[in-house]
Amino acid sequence: MPDTKKSEKKYNLILDALQQLLEEKKIQNISVSEIAQKAGIGKGSIYYYFPSKEAILDALIERSYEKPLFTAKNLAAQTEVSPFARMAMLFQACQNSSTAFIKQNDNSTDNASVQDLAFLHQKYLSHVVSELKPDLTEIIKQGIKNGEIHFDNPAALAEIALIVIAVKLDNTLIPSTPKETAETLQGLISLLEKGTEVSPGTLSYLSLMPYIIE
Repeated sequence: MPDTKKSEKKYNLILDALQQLLEEKKIQNISVSEIAQKAGIGKGSIYYYFPSKEAILDALIERSYEKPLFTAKNLAAQTEVSPFARMAMLFQACQNSSTAFIKQNDNSTDNASVQDLAFLHQKYLSHVVSELKPDLTEIIKQGIKNGEIHFDNPAALAEIALIVIAVKLDNTLIPSTPKETAETLQGLISLLEKGTEVSPGTLSYLSLMPYIIE
């Protein structure tokens, strides 16, 4: 067990080092050697935990937003709750993790270039969608099994819904006015209700979500 704790400590030291360096310089100008120096460990130790700098960045993004996503995944696993209520939990996770992303970048990436922020944002959105897609797919499958949802490809439906929700609720990749966001969400609601053959108004809760981040 001590070895496990020691490994976890080094793992987090590496992520902390990259996070600190991102406050000081552009992503492309950060080397693995600099990360190792900042972490106070040998360069060889870096490769024991990560195969590349990009892998370290992926792990940093995952750690930064794991709390809201972990909470949502646990709630979504409560099969005694209706599929639609669990969908709401996952969509709210997109909102919560987006808030965390924006706050962190407001506070710690003042020196980052526009390109760097766009790159980080793309990786963030990809992480959110890939993490929540399996859970939403299972929720939709349960709805299909229970006869509440009618759709042939639950995985595709989950991905489409998450991409739209994540991008619109995030409201930074494609900045939108409150009216534009509301119209997009209403369009998604209409498509989902018609495509899954649920009663009109079943997914109306989506239009009531606090989707605009100040």
